[in-house]
Amino acid sequence: MSLNERKIKILEAIINDYIATAEPVGSRTIYKKYDFGISAATIRNEMSDLEDLGLITQPHTSSGRVPSQKGYRLYVDKLIKQHELSANETDYLQEVIQKNLNRIDYLMQETAKAVSVLTQYTTIVKEPRPKKIRLKHLQIIPVDEATILLVVLVDNKSVANHFVDLQSPISAQVVAELSGFLNAVLKGKPLDEIGPKFADEIKAQLGEHAPLLGPVVDSVVQILMREERAQIYLSGANNILTHPEFSDIVKAQTIFQALEEQEFLSNMLGDSRGKIEIMIGDENTLQEMKDCSIIKANYMMDGENFGTIGILGPTRMNYAQVVSVLNAMVDRINKFYL
Repeated sequence: MSLNERKIKILEAIINDYIATAEPVGSRTIYKKYDFGISAATIRNEMSDLEDLGLITQPHTSSGRVPSQKGYRLYVDKLIKQHELSANETDYLQEVIQKNLNRIDYLMQETAKAVSVLTQYTTIVKEPRPKKIRLKHLQIIPVDEATILLVVLVDNKSVANHFVDLQSPISAQVVAELSGFLNAVLKGKPLDEIGPKFADEIKAQLGEHAPLLGPVVDSVVQILMREERAQIYLSGANNILTHPEFSDIVKAQTIFQALEEQEFLSNMLGDSRGKIEIMIGDENTLQEMKDCSIIKANYMMDGENFGTIGILGPTRMNYAQVVSVLNAMVDRINKFYL
């Protein structure tokens, strides 16, 4: 059975209508809404053929049809049409980038938020990782006699603040000496060369202060090790609840639990370098995402370091709109950082 132009038009109409309404689409609906120049009976016969081809399914015997995952795949590969962003949407994305050009972590947070706001789906952004991240500056600030605040600046990343409670009081002079010592040892050192073994080497040089200041060294090293890993930002997780596909509390809870795991999010985004990649339902390798579609794209920084933006929603997501928003965001980031 061939997939002629008429069948393709009817399939496209079914998918567009189902995306908009989340309701199974019947032949009478297609007949009334679309001027195909054929009868409702002919549309019904064509829909039966589309079902035989595995492109649509009938949830119940008395209901209309809904797209299958195979139908969605044909749609995104062959039928999807470009969605033009409005001037307000374009200006919004441009403003997000220009406001955060010098703070990569802020930019990634705001990117996740902006894409989620425009698409009304869940957005995950993986931060780009330079080949060699280095400590730029470390400052130790006394809060009270037994508490200090660590302020750590890494390359163009944000300041990481961390409080450390000491076992006994510490003088301002010792704090100043320790700050100078750690800056001398760590400043400019690649983060991938810093770990527990390096922390032990530093503590061995503290002499009599080692029992008191050892926890400070451990905290600094833990901060730097955490910064060396790719950071992931999530926005719009609650948007999942707005879609009828996830009204089942067990299904929604499974997805929410998965989204809480950084490693899961990293695996979901993967490390491919294609501009746009769409994974529909069972095409996702992660079991928790079998009822979802994920659209992702990579963005470049410095010509070689890339991160990923991913958008998660039901298989009934508005693919044309999501692809347009994603392309617009990636193009703007690349324009400023390539």
